[in-house]
Parts: sequence; C-alpha cells; structure tokens
Amino acid sequence: MQHIRNFCIIAHIDHGKSTLADRLLEFTKTISEREMQAQVLDDMDLEREKGITIKSHAIQMEYEYKGQKYTINLIDTPGHVDFSYEVSRALAACEGALLLVDASQGIQAQTISNLYLALDNDLEIIPVINKIDMEGAMIPEVTDQIVDLIGCKPEEIVLASGKSGIGIEEIMAAVVERIPAPKGNPEAPLQALIFDSVFNSFRGVIAYYRVFNGSIKKNDKIKFFHTDNEYGADEVGILKMGLAPKTEVKTGDVGYIITGIKDAKEIKVGDTITLVNNPSSEPINGFEEVKPMVFAGIFPVETDDFEELRECMEKLQLNDASLTFEPETSQALGFGFRCGFLGMLHMEIIQERLEREFNQTVITTVPNVSFIAYLNNGEKLIVNNPTEMPEPTKLKMFEEPFIRAQIITLPDYIGNIMSLCLGKRGLLINQNYLTSNRVELIFEMPLTEIVFDFYDKLKSSTRGYASFDYHPIDYRESDICKMDILLNGDKVDALSALIHRSRAQDFGRKLCAKLKELLPRQQFMIAIQAAIGAKIVARETISAMRKDVTAKCYGGDISRKRKLLEKQKEGKKRMRQIGSVDVPQEAFLAVLKLDE
Repeated sequence: MQHIRNFCIIAHIDHGKSTLADRLLEFTKTISEREMQAQVLDDMDLEREKGITIKSHAIQMEYEYKGQKYTINLIDTPGHVDFSYEVSRALAACEGALLLVDASQGIQAQTISNLYLALDNDLEIIPVINKIDMEGAMIPEVTDQIVDLIGCKPEEIVLASGKSGIGIEEIMAAVVERIPAPKGNPEAPLQALIFDSVFNSFRGVIAYYRVFNGSIKKNDKIKFFHTDNEYGADEVGILKMGLAPKTEVKTGDVGYIITGIKDAKEIKVGDTITLVNNPSSEPINGFEEVKPMVFAGIFPVETDDFEELRECMEKLQLNDASLTFEPETSQALGFGFRCGFLGMLHMEIIQERLEREFNQTVITTVPNVSFIAYLNNGEKLIVNNPTEMPEPTKLKMFEEPFIRAQIITLPDYIGNIMSLCLGKRGLLINQNYLTSNRVELIFEMPLTEIVFDFYDKLKSSTRGYASFDYHPIDYRESDICKMDILLNGDKVDALSALIHRSRAQDFGRKLCAKLKELLPRQQFMIAIQAAIGAKIVARETISAMRKDVTAKCYGGDISRKRKLLEKQKEGKKRMRQIGSVDVPQEAFLAVLKLDE
C-alpha cells in the first residue's frame, strides 16, 4: 500500500485536464504511441467535438521513481457544473488532487468550487499552472492568485504545458512525494466506494470503485449498502486502457467489478460495497440520491415511434443513471416522456445522444424546474410540469427553488452582470475582489430564471470573460402562475409554462409575436393568445390567406364576381369554426430561444 497513489485532476472547463491526462499516460508508457489520440480518456464522439468530459474515467499507471515502482491511479473528472455530484464522489476516492489553472485565463468559478469540494475531503492539493507556453500566459499574476487562494508557497506551484509536455516529470514527482499513500486496514471487513458505473451491452453494468478497507476477490458474495441487493463478483480487476482482470483487488486500490447486473438503477454512484458473510457495520458517508434539477418533455415527431423512443431512453439510462423519465401525454404532441436532467448542458447532451446514437428526432418542450405547492387542506404537492398545477382556488402558496450563484469576472463587466442578474430577480449577497482585476459576485436567484438562456446571456454580456457556478440552497415562497397559449381558443399544452406573475405579460407578448412569425398562414384567420387563467394577457392575429376566386372571370357582369366573393366569405366563416392549426416543430423550439 505504501507504493500506491490515488489522485484526480480538478479544473474549470477548457483548462486542459484531458490534454494533461494524455501526456501523463504517454510519459508513464501506459499507452503505446499507436493507441494515442487527443483526449484519449474521452471515448464519446460528443466529448471530443465539444471538448468537454461528460463521464469520469479512471486509469492505472505504473511509474518508477528513485528506483522504486509506484502504482498511480488517475481518476479523470467532468468539469461542468451539472456533474458536480460525480466530481465529489471521484474526489472522495482520492488522497490528492492536481489543481489545474490556465496561465492565460487565471482562476475561474468552477476551479474554486471544485477546490472547496477537494478541501472538504481533506485532499493534498498540488497547484499546477498549465499552458505556460501560450502567448497570453500571465505566469506571475496567476501564481499570485493561487498563493492568495490556497496559501501555498510560490515554489510549490508546478509550471507545465499539457500540449508540449513541459513539466510532466515534475508533476509525477510531486504526485509521488506530496500525495499520501492510502490508509486502510487490509484485515477489516470490505468497504469500497463506487465512484462511477458504465454499461456494457455484453457484460451488463460495470462499477468502478476504490477499496478503503479489506479486499475483494473473484467469486465473493457482495452486497450494496443503500440498495441492500446481493450479487456474486463474476470478475474483478484493475483499470488499464481496457479492463485488466485480477483474482483480488486490495486495500487502497482502484478497480472494477462485473456482477452481471442489467439494470443501471441497482448501482448508485456513492454507494458502498461490502461482503455478505463479513459485512462492514457502516457505509462510507457522503452518499446522496442524484436529484434532477430541470424537467422537460421529450416527444417523438411521429407518435408511432413512441415505443422505439422508450427503448432508446432505457438504453441511455443504462449509460447515464442520473437521467430520470416517466411517460406523459400531451394533447398537442401525443405520447412522450417527462424527463429530469441535472441541468441545461445535461439536457442538451441527452438530446444530441438520442439523435446520434439512436437516430431519434425528438421535440423538447419548455424546460422547467420542480415547484412545491401547498394546498388549503394542508396537502403538499411537488409540481414538475404545468399540467400538474392545482386549481388556483385550492392553492394556499407556491414555493420555487433558489440557488446561490458564484460569478467571477473582470471589473469592467460588473454593471452588465448586475443588470442581468437583477433583471432575473436575483439578490446580490456579496462582492469580493480576488485580485485587482478579478471580482467574485455572489447572487441568490430563482433556478427558473437560469433554466432558459442565462448562461448564454452571461457569456455575451461579458464577452466570454465571466465564469459561472451554482448550487441549490432552498425553496422560497413565490407568486408563480401558469400561462397557457391558445390557438383559435384551443390550449396548446406543450407551450404552457409556469412563470413568475411579474414576468408573465412580457413573456406572453414575446411568445405570441414569435409564434406569429413561425406559424404558416391558413385560409382562415388564426388568433394566438397568451392567458393566465381566464385573463388574456397578449394577443396576435395571423390574417387569412386570400385565394383569388375571381381569377376565372374575365369581363362580364360585376354580379358574377360578387357572387363568387360572397360564396368564399361563407366558406371562410365555416372554415373558421372547424379550422385546426398545424404547429411546426420550430414553434416548440422558439420558446427556448426567445430574444429578450
């Protein structure tokens, strides 16, 4: 155990985590040159294209230092705010972390929030300044920022470049010297923390874990603490570029287990594995059920594809256990699913994966969050979508979730950020200068306001110089109402939204105007209305298309023309009564992209 080191890399998005991991794998010769490619640990096409890590990965490296061989486990973590629970479990499985900071960008919001997560788990932090060979590298300034933030000495900071391989040897030496060896009792009952799971269509669910006490052998009878299910360990082993089977995984090591489970819900990230015949008395603490934050409806374009979409969703859930869904029906869109996501990026990724991996074109409805409704009779309801909203007469009060947002930016953009956040019903809690040209702003704001387009607006109003991180705090009383969209008096339930009363009229006007542009004209007039209860708050009218019925009349008496026009008028009246409106797919997407 003295020669094992477990560490992970924490950083903001785009600070070069995956590139640095590539260099470490090359340097320790874990991967041959033939297998090497950029972002080698990111195995989804989507991860490569977007340049982000979506799933965390683990890999074991061998490294010789001063004549002694060391086993080093690297656990790669996602950088995006949506996946912070996964990051926290990966950190719990390590003894140390490389804190990676981009030399040209300095410290960003998620660097700080991930650093706090690492400090909560008592990890040894090794600060690394990456991309030092770039033209815009500000090494002295970034060094000062890191010293201010974690209180280390400037000479403890490793200077490196993931792209050209500078400083890789120094990083490996720091990992061996500064990160403590894992502690644990090999004789104690087995305790292993699951920090990730993946689905393999041939082998079932493969769980990745770190052994804290005891050891796990092939064919052991094991059980999971929180689900209380028992299984046989068909195969155990360590993680190289692929899976490397072993007869036993010992204390302090990181490995995988295959039990033949076919249902991803049975393995929960953060759960503890122990033996059936010699169980541990308590689990490793920190386990939480992953809670979806954003809800949206996903519907097939053709109603006949519903069963096929269900199969695709189930397969996706095997790879991504944080996705939750349940069937729902909509008058406008037919049968579909109500899905829960960790955040907007997660929602976008699921949509992309449905299109790419399963060739499913889907319509997504307006995303919203979970509200709590208190009824007059003392009942408490959780409202996930507008159709579940109780009658206003029965409603006592409504609560919506609030988050604490941390924004780090340059002083030039404070005004823009203030007006954006205050316009989204935010409260400024704190303003703090990290350095002379770095400000940290802390807001408390409703999650509903962030779900739409907050992130894009923040980036455009600060020219991309602001970084953003958030975590949920509590539910607070709020004046939320349900806004319906009516087309010729018929409600289109897929366009309904739960919105704060002060914003409803403005939102209704914009949505009606947008729908007027997108809906095709018909032979009859279409009224588009936004309504709160029985009160209409906005209206737009699409005028009828006029077919030229008099085209065949050349010359002759005017009464012939009049007769044809009268006949057309009668027909239009009748058409108006039974006319149903076809709503194109773009109209549902328009709600997500309303220009403020």
